[in-house]
Amino acid sequence: MINDMTIAVPKTGLAGLVNHWRSDLLSGFLVFLIALPLCLGISMASGFPPSAGIITAIIGGIVVSRCSGSFITINGPAAGLIVVVLDAVQSLGEGDAMAGYRYTLAAIVVASVIQILMGVFKAGRLSSFFPAAVVHGMLAAIGIIIMAKQIHVVLGVTPEKGSLFSTIGQIPSSFMNLNPEIAIIGGMGLTILIIWSLLKNKFLKMIPAPLIVVLVGIGLGSFFDLNHEHLYLFLPDAHFLAHHEATIGPKFLVAISDNFASSFNYPDFSKVATSEFWEAVIAIALVGSLESLLSAMAVDKLDPYQRHSNLNKDLTAVGVGNLVAGSIGGLPMIAEIVRSSANVNNGAKTSWANFFHGAFLLLFVVFFPRLIHSIPLAALASLLVFTGFRLASPREFANVMGIGKEQLFIFIVTIISVIATDLLIGVAIGILVKLLIHVLHGAKLSNLFKIHFTQIRQSDGAVLIKIQGAAIFSNFLSLKETLAAMEKGKKIIFECSGVTLIDHSVMEFFHEFQHDYESQGGTCELSGLDQHEAFSDHPLAARRLKIIEAN
Repeated sequence: MINDMTIAVPKTGLAGLVNHWRSDLLSGFLVFLIALPLCLGISMASGFPPSAGIITAIIGGIVVSRCSGSFITINGPAAGLIVVVLDAVQSLGEGDAMAGYRYTLAAIVVASVIQILMGVFKAGRLSSFFPAAVVHGMLAAIGIIIMAKQIHVVLGVTPEKGSLFSTIGQIPSSFMNLNPEIAIIGGMGLTILIIWSLLKNKFLKMIPAPLIVVLVGIGLGSFFDLNHEHLYLFLPDAHFLAHHEATIGPKFLVAISDNFASSFNYPDFSKVATSEFWEAVIAIALVGSLESLLSAMAVDKLDPYQRHSNLNKDLTAVGVGNLVAGSIGGLPMIAEIVRSSANVNNGAKTSWANFFHGAFLLLFVVFFPRLIHSIPLAALASLLVFTGFRLASPREFANVMGIGKEQLFIFIVTIISVIATDLLIGVAIGILVKLLIHVLHGAKLSNLFKIHFTQIRQSDGAVLIKIQGAAIFSNFLSLKETLAAMEKGKKIIFECSGVTLIDHSVMEFFHEFQHDYESQGGTCELSGLDQHEAFSDHPLAARRLKIIEAN
């Protein structure tokens, strides 16, 4: 039965603005309060100036909202791209941070053109090729890397330059040598975030936790007089001062220009012929596109009106936004899941909420830049450490383990590979391991990238989809396209008795397709799996055909 709520689906365009400007304006303002500190923190963690993240969020709101294929997503910089951008800055700059920043802007511009072309040629469907365990492993690895780098900022200590493993190895030393006043600010921020995540009171939950962290940070920064360089206010014995960074001051605050227009910087394409440049381009385009598509699909599931984003149009719009952002000094953007979730919870109806969030950011940086300068870096770092923990929390490991041991193995392999190499190589290794496991479970090499199915229309009007061989993440794209073109309101039967192996990605797709198709008036059945053994008790676990021995 069609959901009654579809009758009152909000209008788009100017009609949507007229009808829903109050709810969208309020939500846009609340999202702005969350976005401001996150944009600053993500930008600095990426090796960009603080204003770069705000530039991106402004463009994501004001420009991308007007041409995107989604309804309630918020576009802006995301923690998931920190590792990619920072690696680009460091590899292209070769020790010169400003040069690396401008070279990376050029890489963002080229990557944005690729994203636009991907959207135009309908490459949004390629997100299906990345198995869930690999994507979650990539995000968990990003979370670990963010925590490893930002915990030093929370403690007010600058680690010695070196590899990621060196940075992780220096964490105990940073705790031993922490800057007390800065650590109080960072520790208070983490405490607030943890408490807020445990709160049940819906009225307190309406106050954005990042806003509380920033306000408390500003208050403590004023109390510790961070605007002026001085020695610690306590623990000032000579031995301590001889072995620690003994001074605090403006270097622990956000550095931003009073004139926002002076924050614009322009790309330098002089390294376009180098392999490092193209590695950065591919990483930004691939990881950014994948994250944006996955986020847009996740937000669609939260939409109370059950609207579905046009992923190809959305990818094109994000590419346009990145083209503008990269041309004037901004970070790359995606459809960001945390801010989008807040947007839904705040009652947003249309994409005008995204527009308003960008407009509020623009007004704030134009009229209140001095207030931004009073935000301690440790407060922003605490937001990133908490974000990193959520990406790599024990709950993520438990969720993957619940789907199956092979999923956990792929998840962990991807994490280790990303940390030991880089994002692209780590993801590639995760996918190869996944394919190898499928082969070991009986998938034929000829079946890895080609699915075998027939479509039969029965006399009663039902459509029978009969699948043979393996149905796995790497081969079911053609089946997905066939189903996308299927007439609504019919009865669809998936006959899987001839399937030798069906993985978690396909089981998850069947589950989501059934939910969506039935919500639009059709019916959907999955039959023939009674002769299959599941890899775990999870309802969407991978399955393979049982080997029935003859008597």
